[in-house]
Amino acid sequence: MLRRPLLMALLGCLPLLATAQNLPPEFDAALARAKLPRDAVSVLVVDALGNATPRVAHRINVPVNPASVMKLVTTYAALDLLGPAYTWSTPVYIEGAVREGTLYGNLYIKGQGDPKLVLERLWLLLRRVQGLGIRSIAGDIVLDRSALEIPEVDPSSFDGEPLRPYNAAPDALLINFKSVVMTFTPDRTANLAQVQFDPPLHGVQMQTTVPLTSGSNGDCGDYRGALKADFSDANRIRFLGSYSAACGEKVWPVAYADPKSYGVRAVQGLWLDMGGKLTGTVRYGLVPAAIAAAKPAFEVGSAPLPEVIRDINKFSNNVMAQQLFLTLGRVVPATTPATIADATATDPALALNLASTLSQGSFTASRAQVLRWWKERISADDLPVLDNGSGLSRQERITAQALGKLLQTAYRSPVMPELMASLPITGVDGTLRRVKSRALGSAHLKTGSLNNVVAIAGYVHSPSGKRTVLVAIVNHPNANAARPALEALVEWAAKER
Repeated sequence: MLRRPLLMALLGCLPLLATAQNLPPEFDAALARAKLPRDAVSVLVVDALGNATPRVAHRINVPVNPASVMKLVTTYAALDLLGPAYTWSTPVYIEGAVREGTLYGNLYIKGQGDPKLVLERLWLLLRRVQGLGIRSIAGDIVLDRSALEIPEVDPSSFDGEPLRPYNAAPDALLINFKSVVMTFTPDRTANLAQVQFDPPLHGVQMQTTVPLTSGSNGDCGDYRGALKADFSDANRIRFLGSYSAACGEKVWPVAYADPKSYGVRAVQGLWLDMGGKLTGTVRYGLVPAAIAAAKPAFEVGSAPLPEVIRDINKFSNNVMAQQLFLTLGRVVPATTPATIADATATDPALALNLASTLSQGSFTASRAQVLRWWKERISADDLPVLDNGSGLSRQERITAQALGKLLQTAYRSPVMPELMASLPITGVDGTLRRVKSRALGSAHLKTGSLNNVVAIAGYVHSPSGKRTVLVAIVNHPNANAARPALEALVEWAAKER
């Protein structure tokens, strides 16, 4: 007799039944109100353990664009391959001697793909440099970004919105998501709003005040439009409009207009802001081989993987997802040659959880790595079409059936709690916090949204404790109108039957 865990695993490997059941009436009616045809929707509702016929299986074998729901593939693959204890390291090297507070040589910071090297952690890194007794650098600060091979992409190419932080490109030394965070604080007495910029970018003139709108006691309105911000000059940020005091304090993050120079400007600006002195410049370059072979002066560790995937899934952070995806291609099993072709003969799940070495990461390597993992762990067929692993793509495709298999496999895995905890909860947090639903708190779901795409996928919990996998993806020019229908589907799935 098969033991129950093995039996469940075997059941989970069986193809999900593709026979179309009637769509739930509440869902079907909401689709009709939205004027969306049934053939624009893929829906799967099935037991999380995979031991029952699907309650709904509609167009589950059709490859569709999942938008940010694709982050489920990346985050579960990372948990399974890297393990929940995985962290990134950013080593710092010193070249030369330190005398009377001055480093006579270069300081090297080597990026290794940390997805969450935010401003606070960069500040702590530079404070550790100062903790070594270095207040002045008679040389350069060199930023090494060679760990990842990133194709050069125009940030406006995806949707014509180059200043949207979600369009930031990944980077081996990704600092603060290449964004400037502006905080506006009104001062009625002075009739102006103070503007604080983080980080202080070296060489960029930043307008620190903006006049208040006359008679600004009413509604806040479109404060961003009213500011008439001018980001056209990478060396200057200015505002041609005004700010309403009725808005109170507002925080506005924008992607810096010249992302290529962001890293050097941010490091130099923060170093000088902290009272540090620099004779040379901050520049991109490589850590010399002789120095890289030695032990670094110190290393800055990242947040652990579960914290990273919570940010990715709850807030649908695209650049963090791409950083994580690139990491999967960079981690090379120690027991195999560091080539993609030769590594295919090994067991990636086993090898990657053993001692590993690091190679240069690339999207090509990551796609190959994840597809090998998929064949081993999820299914030998029904493969997803991968691009950058974030869902911010017009090329990525997956079927509802494939997503269902992934979620069932993840549910039976030791890392299920970490994945579950990373998903937004209906009406509670993340991208689902504003959802007004009778299924409040009853579902952990990843959301996805692009032009012509709306999607949800994850787990729905019934009052008895039964867990159901739900996948619903809409590909249609009017997809945004499907949101009420998806909410109705979640409410239906949460009911006892």
